[in-house]
Amino acid sequence: MNYENLYQDMQPLEKSLKDSIASMQKLFKAIHKENENGDIKSLARDLNAMSESAASVSFTLENMIGFVNGFDTKSYFENGDFAEQMLQICQEKGVDVRGDFPVYEMFPYRVKLDTENQDLYLDRKKIQCVRPQSFVEIVRGGQEKLNKASFNALTFVNELADAYDMAILKQNKQPQADIYLTSLYKFLAPMGRFRRDYDQQSFAFDLARLYMSEVEETKNGRKFQFGPSRNNGKAIRILDRDGQEQFLATIRFYE
Repeated sequence: MNYENLYQDMQPLEKSLKDSIASMQKLFKAIHKENENGDIKSLARDLNAMSESAASVSFTLENMIGFVNGFDTKSYFENGDFAEQMLQICQEKGVDVRGDFPVYEMFPYRVKLDTENQDLYLDRKKIQCVRPQSFVEIVRGGQEKLNKASFNALTFVNELADAYDMAILKQNKQPQADIYLTSLYKFLAPMGRFRRDYDQQSFAFDLARLYMSEVEETKNGRKFQFGPSRNNGKAIRILDRDGQEQFLATIRFYE
């Protein structure tokens, strides 16, 4: 199955519907004027013409309803056709995607396919869309909007340093020790309601922007260094300036 087939079938019907409605709107204006002026001959003629247009609209709508009802959305999601076409369009459009059906990462978004209800989730937002091309455009548009949003790398690294200092104390670590970024996230967003507004994917996106920035130290002159980890579960995946994936696990601040 492919939604594009339904889309192509609907195109001529949409045009026919648009033309019929435009004709009816024009006839309505004429009927109103003829009724007001008492031009009963023209009024009768245009009423008949409008009735024919209404019949054409009804016929076109029945055809459109038939096409839509004949599209098995449940099978489209469950048999993997939607996911396969979505991934193909991501490749064509240059949208980075990782993961396996039904959960994917399109950095910095998490995408989930709800096959039971035929819904899509972009992070926690439900998207009602069964056209892969349109959904990928939604994702790409969101990514472009995020990339254009203002970001103060110096402010963020200072906040990260404050969280780092708190983690050093709480975890009884030596100064300048490596601390997992996932641990710092919990200090930055300590409560559940904060994490709803600033989830870990948003944190990863800010880390990516810091990683790509020219900021090399905090306001008090401390430098910082990201580090890897043998434990992939602790690493945060980001995309660099060239769209290449990098895995950041730890950070340390030092004099």
